Amino acid sequence: MNSKKKTSILIETRTHREQNRFMNGIKYAVFTDKSIRLLEKNQYTFNVESGSTRTEIKHWIELFFGVKVIAMNSHRLPRKGRRGRPIMGHTMHYKRMIITLQPGYSIPPLT
Repeated sequence: MNSKKKTSILIETRTHREQNRFMNGIKYAVFTDKSIRLLEKNQYTFNVESGSTRTEIKHWIELFFGVKVIAMNSHRLPRKGRRGRPIMGHTMHYKRMIITLQPGYSIPPLT
């Protein structure tokens, strides 16, 4: 009986970790002229961490929003220079994902 309790605790811990990783992995939704046009085609644009893979992002979107993803396009944005007194630095690096959902699905806060 102890092994059954341990497995249920491990499952709860794994889902809790996935939710935390989701919140850290997807930074925010992007609202530009192009992304607003894409909303009409059921495509949503997000900035995500550069280390995240496409399968992770797809899994997180489907799990968190309860939608079906049929296509994903990604690209890395160029770094911008940032000057801090004597040293030249760069801004944080991230990826932009354009996610296409199946017809009939939508992400409520963004529509």
